[in-house]
Amino acid sequence: MPTFDLYANEPGEPLWQVPAAGAARFSWEYDDGRERLLALYQKGKDKQWDGQLRIDWDLEVDPCDALGTPEEAMALYGTSYWAKMSERERGELRKHYASWQFSQFLHGEQGAMICAARIVESVPDMDAKFYSATQTMDEARHAEIYGRFLHEKIGMLYPINDNLQALLGDTLRDSRWDMPYLGMQVLIEGLALAAFGMIRDTTTKPLPKQILAYVMQDEARHVAFGRMALRDYYKQLTDAELREREEFVIEGCYLMRDRLRGVEVLENFGIPKAEAEEISERSEFLQLFRRLLFSRIVPCVKDIGLWGTRLQQAYVDMGVFEMGDSNLDLLMAQDEEIADKLDAERFAVEERERVAEVGQAIKEGEGAGEA
Repeated sequence: MPTFDLYANEPGEPLWQVPAAGAARFSWEYDDGRERLLALYQKGKDKQWDGQLRIDWDLEVDPCDALGTPEEAMALYGTSYWAKMSERERGELRKHYASWQFSQFLHGEQGAMICAARIVESVPDMDAKFYSATQTMDEARHAEIYGRFLHEKIGMLYPINDNLQALLGDTLRDSRWDMPYLGMQVLIEGLALAAFGMIRDTTTKPLPKQILAYVMQDEARHVAFGRMALRDYYKQLTDAELREREEFVIEGCYLMRDRLRGVEVLENFGIPKAEAEEISERSEFLQLFRRLLFSRIVPCVKDIGLWGTRLQQAYVDMGVFEMGDSNLDLLMAQDEEIADKLDAERFAVEERERVAEVGQAIKEGEGAGEA
């Protein structure tokens, strides 16, 4: 079924065209690169995988309980609206929320694919071009997977959120070659990783858990790439140039924080926008979710050398300043380990099933021989 037939809201024009700025850069130096970045490129090649094969798409999904979301996580929980809802309506609300969340993941992955391709085009260093080419493939795979999940398992999509679209547009319109790194690798990818991780660690459903764990394994490399490239480059910039990038980060963080409310979902249930915004802001779950969402961004921003007074104050105002001391390397290592553990568990189950099948075949063969 065409995607446009599945949108819960009118998505607008079928193509969003962003005027490109900046130069395409060729390098004639093919044998000189940073060892750690080339090692990451090798890892990117080694870790390519097929979303059709690695994920068990035969797993059933109830669209009205796709993630096993607890009632307390619903912004309407505890309100008069929730009290009036039937169980069927509450299931429909869960369906819309899952659709909204995974739709934003899908749109973000397409944005990541385009930004990675822009990095291949614009970055001056060949080692970075090499790695970005592997990331472009990763992001294509992620978009494919999220799109399939929404089409086949949920049956509904939401258009891209205005704030996510605004940050993507700002990232792509900027002519400076480092801005796709900063906007995508640090902000959008960092926020997505935290959102993926929260759902991965709380969902009771095996299919979304697989999808998120395997996607996060890739994303851990992408954030590492952004950190390496920007840390090296930002050491060369003037204070004024660093402040410009900090202003971009501040604006981007506020945009991303404000995009997380899912007000579009509540509006589709007949709640006026102003009231929907107020209900979302009062949600304790949303407040916790927002704090956790910056767990990957704040330490990364600090690590690459953007840590001026104004940026620190913005994080104080958001209540996330202390996250600057989080161990980002440990978080990324855990992301990789969780995916590997899922693979091992799945392969162990499949091996036991194969052994049982062989044992049953032998038993049946022996019985036939005796007869």
